[in-house]
Amino acid sequence: MTDLREITFAETDLDALAAAEGRVAVFVNAAGQLGRGARRLNRLTRGAVARAVAGESWEKKAAGEMISLAFPAGMAAEAVDVIKLERRSEVSEARAAGAAIARAAGGSAVTVLGESLIRLPQVVLGLALRGYGFTDHKSDKGKTPGRAHVFCAKPEEMQAACVPLLGLAEGVFFTRDLVNEPANVLTTTEFATRLEGLRDLGVEVEVLEEDRLAELGMGALLCVGQGSASPSKVVVMRWKGAEGAPLALVGKGVVFDTGGISLKPGAGMEDMTMDMGGAGVVSGVMKALALRKAPAHVVGLVGLVENMPSGTAVRPGDVVTSMKGDTIEVINTDAEGRLVLCDVMWYAQEHVKPAAMVDLATLTGACIVALGYDNAAVFSNDDGFADAFLKAAGAEGEGAWRMPMGKAYDDMLKSPVADMKNIGGRPAGSITAAQFLGRFVKPDVPWIHLDIAGVAHLKSDSTLAPKGATGWGVMALDRLVRDRFEGGEG
Repeated sequence: MTDLREITFAETDLDALAAAEGRVAVFVNAAGQLGRGARRLNRLTRGAVARAVAGESWEKKAAGEMISLAFPAGMAAEAVDVIKLERRSEVSEARAAGAAIARAAGGSAVTVLGESLIRLPQVVLGLALRGYGFTDHKSDKGKTPGRAHVFCAKPEEMQAACVPLLGLAEGVFFTRDLVNEPANVLTTTEFATRLEGLRDLGVEVEVLEEDRLAELGMGALLCVGQGSASPSKVVVMRWKGAEGAPLALVGKGVVFDTGGISLKPGAGMEDMTMDMGGAGVVSGVMKALALRKAPAHVVGLVGLVENMPSGTAVRPGDVVTSMKGDTIEVINTDAEGRLVLCDVMWYAQEHVKPAAMVDLATLTGACIVALGYDNAAVFSNDDGFADAFLKAAGAEGEGAWRMPMGKAYDDMLKSPVADMKNIGGRPAGSITAAQFLGRFVKPDVPWIHLDIAGVAHLKSDSTLAPKGATGWGVMALDRLVRDRFEGGEG
C-alpha cells in the first residue's frame, strides 16, 4: 500500500464535492441523521446516502465501520464512504473510523467531511496510522503518496490540534520503518546512523562502540554479537525537556537472530528481522517526544547486536560476566535478548540514574503461547508503576496484561557453575526471562519489563496498521510520559 502521509485542512467547501477526485468520506450517526455535508452528498448521489443508512445493514455496522457507494452518479469521485460515527464518539471509535477511511482509500486521494465531530483529531490520527505503507524496496516506490484533505469549520485550529498527534504518528512510523527493514539494510551500524539523525530534532545521541563496551565490562551483551561481522553498539538518546531524574527506556536491538550456535529452525527464520522491535519502539518514542517538544526528561538506550553462528560465536556452556559483575552460564544462545538487556539496563542505572525504567523486547516465544498476538506481557517490581502503564496502554488501545513474578521462578535460574544461567527451561519461559532481568534492577528503581514478542509484528492487518510492524508501545509509552513524567515528575 502507498504511504498516506500528506494530510491537509481547509474550510468546508460543499460546492467542491461534485468535482472531488478519489474518495469522499462522510460521517453519519447511528440514527441515520444526515448533517450538512451528508445532505449535499445525498443530493449529488440522488438519494444514495439516505438509502444506505436506512437499511438493516447500517444498523448492524459498529461505530467506525462504513458503507461504500462505488462510482456514485453525479460525482467525479470513485466512491463515497459513509462512516458510522457519533458526534461525541469514543477515542477508539474515532481512530477506527479514520483507519477505515485510509484502508478503503489505499493510495487514492480522499476528501474527509469532518463537519462538527468532537473527535476529529483522533479520526485524523487513525487515518494517518492506517495509511502507513512500507514501500522502500518496491520497484514502484516512486509513486505519488496518498493524500487526505480534511474539510472542517476551523482548519487552522484543527491543524494545530492535530500537530502533536501527527508527531506521535511519525514516532510510530519510525518504529515501523525500522522493524520492517531487512537485516542486510538495517545493520547495527545503519541502525545507529538513523538514530544519530534524531539530533536534528534536539535529541542528544551518543554511540558506544565495542571498545567502550569492553571497558565498561559488558560481557553479556558483547558475547551475543561476537559471532557476527557487524559490530555491537549501544546508542544512548536523551530528550531533556525538563529537569530531574529521567525515565529510562531500554530496548533490545537484535537486528537479526539466527539463534546463534543454538540455531533456530529454517522455516520462518526470515521473520527474525523484527527481533530489534524493542529498540525500534524506544527509538519511535524518542522521536515522538522530540516532535511534540515534550516537557519531560527521558533517556532511551538500545543495545544493537546481530546473533550469528560462526567460529567466534558464543557457545552453549560458556560463562560470561555481565557489567554488574554477575556471571552467567549460557545454556542456550537463542536466549540472547536478556543478555543484551541486562548490560544496557545496568548501564542505565549506573550512568543515567533514572527515576524509573522500562525495558522492551521481542523476548520469548513463550509470551506468544501465553497471550497470543493481542497483548504484550507486563512484568514489574512496582504495583503503582505497573498500574500507570496498564492505564496508559488501555487509553491508547494497546493490549497489555500483567504477569506474575516470584522466588519460585527465580530459583529456576540456578546454575552449578555460575551465578545464574540464561534460561530456566520450558515452563514459564517468559516469566523466568523476566526474573533474569529482574536480577539486574536495583531495589530502589521502579521497573517494568515488556515482552512484545506477540504484538510487534503481525501476519495480518490490525485496526490501525497493515500487516507487518505495528509500532505497538509508542503510543502507550508516550501516554505514560504525559501522565506521569512531564514536568520532571517521576
